[in-house]
Amino acid sequence: MLSSASHRVFTVAYQFSSSSLKFSAKTHTEFRPRSLHSSIMNSASRSSPREVRVNGTGCGSNITLEEWQGWGCVSPVPPMVKEVIQDLKLLENNIDAQMVFGGNGGKLQGDFKIQEDKKHRAKYQALGDSDKKFQFFSARQIACRLLGSRGYLCQKCWLPMEDCMCSKVKPCSLWHGIRFWLYMHPKDFLRQNNTGKLLWQVFGIQAATLCLYGISEDEEIMWNAFKDAGRTKVCCLYPSQNIFPKTVQDAFSCQRSEDLTHSSTTRDRPLNFVLIDGTWSNSAAMFKRLKEQAKLVWGEEDIPCISLATGASAMHRLRPQPSWDRTCTAAAAIGVLLELQLLPDCRSHRIDKQAEAVDHALVVLLEALTARRLRMGR
Repeated sequence: MLSSASHRVFTVAYQFSSSSLKFSAKTHTEFRPRSLHSSIMNSASRSSPREVRVNGTGCGSNITLEEWQGWGCVSPVPPMVKEVIQDLKLLENNIDAQMVFGGNGGKLQGDFKIQEDKKHRAKYQALGDSDKKFQFFSARQIACRLLGSRGYLCQKCWLPMEDCMCSKVKPCSLWHGIRFWLYMHPKDFLRQNNTGKLLWQVFGIQAATLCLYGISEDEEIMWNAFKDAGRTKVCCLYPSQNIFPKTVQDAFSCQRSEDLTHSSTTRDRPLNFVLIDGTWSNSAAMFKRLKEQAKLVWGEEDIPCISLATGASAMHRLRPQPSWDRTCTAAAAIGVLLELQLLPDCRSHRIDKQAEAVDHALVVLLEALTARRLRMGR
């Protein structure tokens, strides 16, 4: 996601534009933390307060499977998300106040927020199990974002209806030998300036799949796919603590070697790349959860990690970062694709064209957010 407050966890050394993709290790010393582009990407996600009516037929009614999956999700509707929405409906009836959403991230506002905050804190404290508390936290974040976005955001691109960019995004088939998993923090779900969403807009949800952090239904689907593929076909893009970090080439070579000793069924499974889609501060907890689950599945907490080649990313032109080697989710995916394109076994798959398709979508997103900001006088 492209937000001045959001620091991503990926490392990339590629400079790219909508017309061409090329390598660059240049350090841009003229970079300024408060650039025009960073202001655009930050302020464009804010919105004016808006009411949501919760009733049996209105936009606040229980979420259907069609609506849930329309936002990019692949799991059944999580029961805890349904429960949170029911609690919000009940509270609205009891206090005779309408839900109001607005501001950065579309949060609850006004008197309803004050009452709801007291109620959800009490419920959170009543949950004795730490994992239940964690799931409730995630479900509440997601439920509120869903209710605040109904009838306001386009389900596909997560932009306000009047700024929808869907017609300008060019779909592209991702090489069947790889699959992306967007492991997304609830606070990034439905954010207008999120860039992870571009991957399934371009490649489709079967090639780039959303998994919401803390939603057990989503995480179960992702880990079932990992168990089916095998440990050597799963890697997470995360800064390595090793002296010699693994690269995309290492991950590809490792799974190739394993393929020689396994059945044809396993050989046909794609190489799974996990992209942690959350702020730098949230990513540590997300990575820890991945390691804990890896230990349950494989008996080892050390989930395979890779880092992209270090260097200044073109994405620094769009928003400030804590260091030159971190960039947004979509740019990290582009980095993976470009490194794969360098491998002899992958050159025939035209992976560079797939990277260009993501880059084009990234340009379209920036233009849409820029136009909205100018129209609103920000």
